Amino acid sequence: MNELEQLAARLGQALLARGECVAVAESCTGGWVAQSLTAVAGSSAWFDRGFVSYSNAAKCAMLGVPETTLARHGAVSEATARAMAQGVLNHSLADWSLAITGIAGPTGGTPDKPVGTVCFAWASRDGGCVAGTRHFAGDRRAVREQSVACALSGLIDQIGAAPVLA
Repeated sequence: MNELEQLAARLGQALLARGECVAVAESCTGGWVAQSLTAVAGSSAWFDRGFVSYSNAAKCAMLGVPETTLARHGAVSEATARAMAQGVLNHSLADWSLAITGIAGPTGGTPDKPVGTVCFAWASRDGGCVAGTRHFAGDRRAVREQSVACALSGLIDQIGAAPVLA
């Protein structure tokens, strides 16, 4: 089992222990998080669904990201990641969501948002949402792989910090 599948298995164990499930929204990772989750046998018990919303139009249509958020902050922003994570919860049965949007390269970067800039959000059905931005080095594959690892680790951390409601 590779590192990403190990993280996915850890996430699955945390979700199973709580009787909860996750759904995801991915842009620059193109479904790699969902692939890592579904590589774990038995993941149907804790993985609900995944959205690959690569274009801005897909972010709006599939997840309800407001066009004003995209216009004001850009597709690669914590505001957009938060809207994506909330949209996942609005369009799924999940208790938790994660969202990734970024610039994997090799082109597309700007001085303000260079290649390797990736924004994340992790949200829970109870209304909590945490977002963050990371800057990863390497080629397109390396940026995407590091993004998947960060997204999975971040959700494991969020679940660990959340109280279990019985």
